[in-house]
Amino acid sequence: MILLTIVLVVLDGAIANLALPSIALSLHAEAGSTVWVVSAYQLAVLVAILPCGALGEIYGARRIFLVGVALFTVASAACAFAGNLPLLILARFAQGLGGGAIMALGMMNLRAAVPQHMLGPIIGINAMVIAISAAAGPGIAAAILSVTNWPWLFAVNLPLGVIVLIGGSVLGQIEGAQRKLNAKALLANTLMFILFFCGADHIVTAPVSGTALIATALVCLFVLLRLEQNSGAPIVPTDLLAAPAFRVAVIASISCFCGQMLSYIALPFYLQHTYHMTPVLAGLYMMPWPAATAIIAPVSGRLANRFKTAWLCAIGGALLALGLLIVGFAPPDPRGIAFIAGTMIAGFGFGLFQTPNNRILLLSAPKARSGAAGAMQGTARLLGQTLGGISMSIIFAILPLPTALESAVVIASGCAAIASLVSLSRARYEVAGQPGLA
Repeated sequence: MILLTIVLVVLDGAIANLALPSIALSLHAEAGSTVWVVSAYQLAVLVAILPCGALGEIYGARRIFLVGVALFTVASAACAFAGNLPLLILARFAQGLGGGAIMALGMMNLRAAVPQHMLGPIIGINAMVIAISAAAGPGIAAAILSVTNWPWLFAVNLPLGVIVLIGGSVLGQIEGAQRKLNAKALLANTLMFILFFCGADHIVTAPVSGTALIATALVCLFVLLRLEQNSGAPIVPTDLLAAPAFRVAVIASISCFCGQMLSYIALPFYLQHTYHMTPVLAGLYMMPWPAATAIIAPVSGRLANRFKTAWLCAIGGALLALGLLIVGFAPPDPRGIAFIAGTMIAGFGFGLFQTPNNRILLLSAPKARSGAAGAMQGTARLLGQTLGGISMSIIFAILPLPTALESAVVIASGCAAIASLVSLSRARYEVAGQPGLA
C-alpha cells in the first residue's frame, strides 16, 4: 500500500509533461505558461518534504502520511475539474504538498512495518518501483490521452487514493515526539526553496535576477540553520548530517541525480538529432536504462546485507559513468547497439548505486529520526535533479546543439564519477552489512 502511494507520486511527476500541449489547447492558455503545471508540483514537493518529515516525527508518521494521501487525492480531483490554468496550477501545488508528505514518510512507515533484516530488500524494491514508475509515466500518459482527454490523467488517482486511505489503519503506529515545530524555521525553509526554484527557473533567461534569487535562498538557509542551531531535531537534519557516513551519502546522491537528470534530458535529443529517430522510437531506446535499474535494484538491496555499501555505491557510480561515456563517444550506429549497451550499463550502475546509498540514508539514522532521514533522501534527489536541469539549460544556452549534447553526457559522466569517489571515501566509516558507522 505504501509502495502504491509512491507510485502515484512518481507517476504524477512524470505524466503531466506529455499533456501540456493538450492542456494549453483545452484551457486556451499560452504554451509557456503551462510549464507551471509541472513546476508548481515540483516546487511544492521541495517546500513540503523536510517539514513533513519533522511533522511525522512530532505527530506520528502514519497520521501525517495519510493526511498527505488525502490532500493528494483531493487535489487530484481539483486538477481533473479545473476550468482554467490558474486553478490547475494551484491544484497541482496542493497535490505536490501531499506528495511531499508521502515521499518524506513512506520509508518511515516501511521501517515500522517490516523486520530490520528485510529493510535492505524492501529499499531495493522501493527503488525498483520508482524506476518502473518513472519509465512508465510517459507511456501511461500517452495511453490515457489516446482514448480520452487530459483531466483523466489526474482522475485515475482518485480510486487508488481512496483505497490507500481505507487501508491506512494497517500501517504501524509510531508514537510522536513531544516537541514543537519552529514556525520561523518553517517560514525560512519555505522561502529558501521558493527562491532557489525561481532563481533556477530564471538563471538562463535573466542571469542577474536568477543569481540574486539563488543567493537570497542561501541567506535563508543560513538563517534557518541559525534558528535551529540548538534544536535536537531540526527541519534541516544537521544532527544527521554531522555523521560522516550520512553526510557523504547525501552529497553522493545529489551528484548522482544531477548526472541522471542531465542524461535524461540530453539523451532523447541525442537520439532524435544524431540518430534521426522519431520521438516514439527514441522513447523505446530510452527504456533499457530504467529496465536495467529495475532488475538490479532488489539484487543490490541483498548485496548491501553482505558488503560495504560504500563499495557497492562506488562500483555503481563507476558503471554509470562508464555507460554514459560509451553513449557519448561511440560512433553513430543505425541500429544503436552501442547506445543500448551504454544505457544498460548506466542503468545497472544507477540501480547498484541507489539502493545501498538509500540504505545508508535511511538506516544510519535513529528510528525516531526516520522522518528526517526519509525527507533528506527525497530532498537530495530533488536538489540533484534541479541542478541537473539548471545545468542542461545553461549548456543549451551557450553551446550549439550537437556540442551541447556531447558536453552534457560528459558532464553527467563526471557527476557519476564524483558520486563514485565520494562514496568510496565512506568505506572507513562502515562495517560490511551494517547501515551505521564503524
